[in-house]
Amino acid sequence: MGIENSFIPVHGVGESTERRLWGDDITHWDDFHPSAVGAKTGERITDFIDEARPRLDAGDAGFFDQAFPSAERWRLYENFRDGACFFDIETTGLDHDRNDVTTVSFHRDGETTTLVQGDDLTPENVRAQFDAADLLVTFNGKRFDVPFLEASLGFDVNTPHLDLMYTCKKIGLSGGLKPIEREIGIERDRPDISGRDAVRLWKEHERGEDGSLETLISYNREDAVNLRTLADEATEQLDRRTFVDG
Repeated sequence: MGIENSFIPVHGVGESTERRLWGDDITHWDDFHPSAVGAKTGERITDFIDEARPRLDAGDAGFFDQAFPSAERWRLYENFRDGACFFDIETTGLDHDRNDVTTVSFHRDGETTTLVQGDDLTPENVRAQFDAADLLVTFNGKRFDVPFLEASLGFDVNTPHLDLMYTCKKIGLSGGLKPIEREIGIERDRPDISGRDAVRLWKEHERGEDGSLETLISYNREDAVNLRTLADEATEQLDRRTFVDG
């Protein structure tokens, strides 16, 4: 399902109206005709499509991030996955007022970049990664990663953001990232390492222990890379439930 299959951003169009349109074989903006709904709703849908087409052609993810209800923003992924940046952070603790970001990994276009505190983890480098992305994809990033980065680096993150924690809950997958990965069959090179280990590894690195930073970076990079697989699987399941089975 893509954005152009959706009518729910329009004021007054809820799930039942959208499903009724799909049931009448109006499954794409190109199929819509105002007579399928009431006059006012038809006019609003027509106006939305007229504005949305050039926005979509221009790759304006921000427009659709604002237009879609929060629970339906997963639908942006199909259209903007090629420009998505999957990212994850590691920190020295859970409080962004007292703890620090140690590493940040970004996975985009099949390439993964990791920035490290004390080296290249700077506001300019992080901002450059976000500015180059159409869509940010995280797990629990709305509550943790993004606020932590904003507090630590001193700038606001305004790129449209898909948090897979909420996407996964819509298909009955709850809990942390690692248990969800196991449930859908994502395997890790080092399944024995956890977030607590990430804190320990950074402390070991600060004490000069060989290999600690390399292990931490490997763990952080795997978090970011696996988000791509999780996003593909979760949105595919939602697509089937919403558009095909619904």
